[in-house]
Amino acid sequence: MEEKTRHHMFWLIVLGAAFWGATPVFRMFLLESMTSTQIVLVEHIILALVTAPILYKHRKELSRLSLKHLGALLFIAWGGSAFASLLFTNGLTYGDINSVLLLQKMQPIFAILLARIVLKEKWPRRFSFLFPVALIGTYFLTFGFSLPLSDWRDVLNIGSLFSLGAAVLWGGSTVMGRVLLTTLSHETVTSLRFLLALPLLAILASFSGEVWALPADSFAQAMIVTNLVISALIPGLFSMLLYYKGLGTMKASVATLAELSFPMTGLLVNWLVFQQVVTPAQLLGFMLIWLSLFFLSRQKDAAQPAEQIPAAKSLAASAR
Repeated sequence: MEEKTRHHMFWLIVLGAAFWGATPVFRMFLLESMTSTQIVLVEHIILALVTAPILYKHRKELSRLSLKHLGALLFIAWGGSAFASLLFTNGLTYGDINSVLLLQKMQPIFAILLARIVLKEKWPRRFSFLFPVALIGTYFLTFGFSLPLSDWRDVLNIGSLFSLGAAVLWGGSTVMGRVLLTTLSHETVTSLRFLLALPLLAILASFSGEVWALPADSFAQAMIVTNLVISALIPGLFSMLLYYKGLGTMKASVATLAELSFPMTGLLVNWLVFQQVVTPAQLLGFMLIWLSLFFLSRQKDAAQPAEQIPAAKSLAASAR
């Protein structure tokens, strides 16, 4: 792989994950009229309608799916999209919020371990240095210079177990996505992720017993629809297309660090949209993450060797 192309693929992951940080801009408004389950369900209905034609266009790729690929698809669609979100939400309900957030930051560790076990990946040069620097930056972004817990026994509760479960599922989704992209194009993986998650979300919504209480005002309804569409298409579809396109040529252990652009965007959103003060510790954390991503993107061995990647691009071309 040419160095310029490899460099671009890394930053596609960074850009795709960065869009996830814009989600609160839409969610804060939507949560005034809808529950989290209802929002995610409607977004997936929109995404299913949009991606169904994409999947039909690439339908010939489906004949290459094995049981391993089907398992990976269910992992990212059900585990990464649905169950991880539920576990994390329950963790915030039953546990100390700081301990839940702290344990959720272990997601890259699980992704790196799974990448070594499942994909037999070797770390790029300087990875063992850049990885802890990026984690320290993430810590500063979340907690500043202070200790998040006054008593470490706060970690030993059911909320922390929920948070760890979510971190494992999210980290595993990065690895499973990398497995799928050795056979499928990034468009197909993105489409299947949303389409397969929809039935599960519909079942969860039907059993939740939540009442739909939308406003009667037509302008308010139009604003809700507009927010749902934008939220589904930009932080949802567009971001995942960029993310999976980049992931198809990068090591999963590298991609999981590229995903740390997400909390950086969250910091900017909190500052620009919600007028929250940015502290010196958060600025330092932002710089540490950005510098880690910059130097990691310049590592020639950050990409997956070309001979290990079947040409998903040519598969997509044959489906046209």
